[in-house]
Amino acid sequence: MSLTLFICFAGLYSQALLPFKRVSVDVSGVFYSVTNWPRSVREWLEDRLTSKEALRQDNESLRSELLIYQSRLQRMAALSAENIRLHQLLNSSKAFEERVLIGELIGITPNPNEHKVTINRGERDGVYVGQPLLDASGLMGQVVLVGESHAQVLLISDATHAIPVQVNRTGERFIAEGVGKLDALVLRHIPNTADIKQGDILVSSGLGLRFPKGYPVAKIASIEKDVTNAFADVRVRPLANLNSSRYVLLLFDAPSTNDIDLILE
Repeated sequence: MSLTLFICFAGLYSQALLPFKRVSVDVSGVFYSVTNWPRSVREWLEDRLTSKEALRQDNESLRSELLIYQSRLQRMAALSAENIRLHQLLNSSKAFEERVLIGELIGITPNPNEHKVTINRGERDGVYVGQPLLDASGLMGQVVLVGESHAQVLLISDATHAIPVQVNRTGERFIAEGVGKLDALVLRHIPNTADIKQGDILVSSGLGLRFPKGYPVAKIASIEKDVTNAFADVRVRPLANLNSSRYVLLLFDAPSTNDIDLILE
């Protein structure tokens, strides 16, 4: 009997303590949460830092790949443009009756007062002093110094250079002089009555026996006339791409055969 009463009393006591046990569970949970907070914060920070570092590495990797692909794309564009220029040069050579030699521009003079370039052709290729040089668009200059495997060329834009020209439309003859600018030449002592127009093409006249006759040299860019002056101020623009051409043609004096003797190697 006494055992039964004890069991009943214990059950009632346990039921009475249940709310307090529930509260104690919550309290212990809060306590554990508070005591674990530093570790949780540390783990959260480590995870964030790891994720940030991984993202940084991924970004660096993507940037590197992008630069690589951009450089490859630029190289492909450069090769494509170079291929186009070579085709233009080869196509222009088909119109020549003279023997021609293809060369490559490999350097420019560091002196800003001189417009000279170096090409990879020399005496062993038959290059000689005074030999005309042109690109796919027009005359560029003439050889002034020849080595065994290289030569130096004076551009028509050099301030010391002058070339006899004639207006392709009328045949009037003048002298085109360099002024030290790659994109400009000048015609001096042009009478106000001269039959010239803006846009007229100037070709080599052949006078002076330095440049062959009939090759494009420049285009008249502007004509300014002053009633108080007997001469007009005429500015012309070279047709050759003096500041960008890389592959060039060297003209030889004597024609070879009816077919063009085009030297590539």
